[in-house]
Amino acid sequence: MPSLQSLRRKIAAFKNTQKITKAMKMVAAAKLKRSQDRILAARPYAHKMRGVLSNLSQRANRSAHPLLQKREGKKVEVLVVTSDRGLCGGFNGNIVRKSAEFVRQCEMQGLTVNLSIIGRKGRDYFRRRSWPIRQEWAGIFDKLSFEHAVDIGGDLTEHFVKGTFDVLYVVYNEFKSAIQQRVIVEKLFPIDAATEFGAGQSGMHESAVGGSYLYEPDEGELLNVLVPKHFQIQAYRILLESAAAEHGARMAAMDGATRNAGQLIKKVTLYYNKTRQTAITKELMDIVGGAEALK
Repeated sequence: MPSLQSLRRKIAAFKNTQKITKAMKMVAAAKLKRSQDRILAARPYAHKMRGVLSNLSQRANRSAHPLLQKREGKKVEVLVVTSDRGLCGGFNGNIVRKSAEFVRQCEMQGLTVNLSIIGRKGRDYFRRRSWPIRQEWAGIFDKLSFEHAVDIGGDLTEHFVKGTFDVLYVVYNEFKSAIQQRVIVEKLFPIDAATEFGAGQSGMHESAVGGSYLYEPDEGELLNVLVPKHFQIQAYRILLESAAAEHGARMAAMDGATRNAGQLIKKVTLYYNKTRQTAITKELMDIVGGAEALK
C-alpha cells in the first residue's frame, strides 16, 4: 500500500500537470483564432489564382514556360508539412503515415522519390528512418509570413526547372474546424488543365471553359509573372492551413488532457481518503487494544 505522503505528491503532480495543459489549451485557442482568420482570408484568393492558372494552362502553349511543361514523371518529390512542436494529438502522426504510404505506392510503380520536409517533427521522423530528404525547413511556424512561402516556392520551382524532379506532391493537414483536420495529398507541379481543389473544400472544382485569351503585353511575359506567383500563393495557403490545423489539434488534445487529469485527481484523491481513513481506523484500534490490555 502506498504511503499517504506519496499519494499527496502524486495528487500535487497531477494538479500541476492539469494547470499546464489548461494553459496550453488557452494559448492554442488564442493562436487558433488568429490563424483561422488568416486562412479564411487567404483561401478565396489562392483558389481563384489556381482556377485562373488551370484555365490558362489549357489555352497557353506549355512550352512558353518551364513550370507548365509535362515530363515523363519518373522522378517524384513529396513535400511533407508537419509541425515544429508536439502535444497536438494525432496531427503529425497522421501526416507521416500518409506520406510514408504515398511514397511506398510511388516506389512500387518504379518511381524515384525524394522528400522535402517542413517542420521539425516530420524531419526527425524521416531522418531516423534514413529516408531520402532533399530539403528541409524548420522553425518557420513561430513567425509565419509570406516570405517563408516565397523561399519555399522559389526552391521548389528552381529544382523543378533544373529537372531535379518531374512531379511535386504536397501532403498536409487541411483546416476544417477547431476539432477537425483532414490529411490532403495534392499535386502542385506541373499545373493540370483541369484542377480539383483539395478534398473537403466544399467540393469546389475549377474547369476550363471555351474561348481564348488575348495577352497584353504577350503570353510569355504574362506567364513569367503569374506562374511563379501562383506557386508562392499556394505554398502560403498550405502553410496557413497547416498552422491553423495544428493549433486546433493542440487545443483539442490539451482539452482532453485537462479532463483526464481532473479524472485522475478525483480517483487518486478518493483512494487517498480511503487509505487515510484506514490508517486512522487502525490507529484507533491499536489505542483501544492497548487500553484493554492495561485493564
